Amino acid sequence: MQGQELLPNGEPYVITPRRYFTPEEYLLLERRSEYKSEHYDGEIFAMSGASEPHNVIAPNIVSSLHTQFRNRSCRVYPSDMRVNVQPGRHYAYPGVVAVCGEPRFQEEYKDRLVNPTVIGEVLSPSTEAYARGDKDLRYRQLASPQEYLLVSQTTPHIEHYVRQPDSQWLLTEASAVTATMSLPSIDCTLALAEVYEKVECEQNLE
Repeated sequence: MQGQELLPNGEPYVITPRRYFTPEEYLLLERRSEYKSEHYDGEIFAMSGASEPHNVIAPNIVSSLHTQFRNRSCRVYPSDMRVNVQPGRHYAYPGVVAVCGEPRFQEEYKDRLVNPTVIGEVLSPSTEAYARGDKDLRYRQLASPQEYLLVSQTTPHIEHYVRQPDSQWLLTEASAVTATMSLPSIDCTLALAEVYEKVECEQNLE
């Protein structure tokens, strides 16, 4: 029988089994928690604090859409709105969520949106791989989103995915500071100069 592997400090090396949480357990913990976390295939991942550029870009987008939504049956939510990405398996907090029409929620708490029209994520070095990988795929597998945005926080650049009639997604990109991006599903326009207002980027916005 082989001896047990030891850590450098001489203590035994012990593999701790992963703890998996049901959606009900996750939601109960999340509603009591002082910080946000996402639920992914039974595991809970705490969300780190956003960077200064992220905390400027996301509110800029929210402010622009909120202004354009005045007197319309549309609304925009910041990153505190949880989205039911895949029932029972994936709950996430997008950077920005817009809904036109009546917002629908799972159960009475109204903290799990199920019908986003537009989802936007502000990319960061620590989350970009996740946002472009499984999270991106699962967002676009939802039935309700018609558009999906990936917004860089290091340089003025937005990737814009629009759902097509065959359920494929058409990608367009905007990088010029003077560029605007049309969001047809919600009848809005984003100006990159407004999205990146007061953000220090690699490209000068002045």
